[in-house]
Amino acid sequence: MYLKSLALYTALAFGAIAAHADPALEALREGDMKKLTFHSDPQVVPSTAFVDASDAELSLEAYRGKYVVLNFWATWCAPCRHEMPMLSNLQTEFQSDTFEVVTIATGRNSLTGMRKFFDEISVDNLPLYRDPRQKLAREMAVLGLPITVILDPEGREIARLIGDAEWDSDSAKAIIAALLAQS
Repeated sequence: MYLKSLALYTALAFGAIAAHADPALEALREGDMKKLTFHSDPQVVPSTAFVDASDAELSLEAYRGKYVVLNFWATWCAPCRHEMPMLSNLQTEFQSDTFEVVTIATGRNSLTGMRKFFDEISVDNLPLYRDPRQKLAREMAVLGLPITVILDPEGREIARLIGDAEWDSDSAKAIIAALLAQS
């Protein structure tokens, strides 16, 4: 099962799965959002645990019922530092019962280092989640950082963007608004 999941997510990461059939969403992709690839069919994500700031385990199941912009990052990642304030802005604008930005630091990222990272870039509204053994990241074929995926309310991956992006751009906001209008 693990190898099958890895192969599937590797294909997703390299854009081997065709774009989503919804031309309205495709038309909203401008600038950095052109790197956002919608999948032809929603992809199941693993229920692998990650930890919060108190080391309590949780999984993506906790976000069922919401659209989720799920970002994998690390404290040493310069592109992550660039895009994190924009993810924070997106969270500020859209956070609701139907939308959430979830950030997961993958690999060796101390809680102290993560807090310092967020303090330095003035981010105070995103979670301090960690995937210290990179198990979730591996199972989702996160092969570089940052990688951001969009999950639908059923908890399935519907889109993926490799690299950093302007998540508070007009294009990103239009995509999120269009998704939320569908729910």
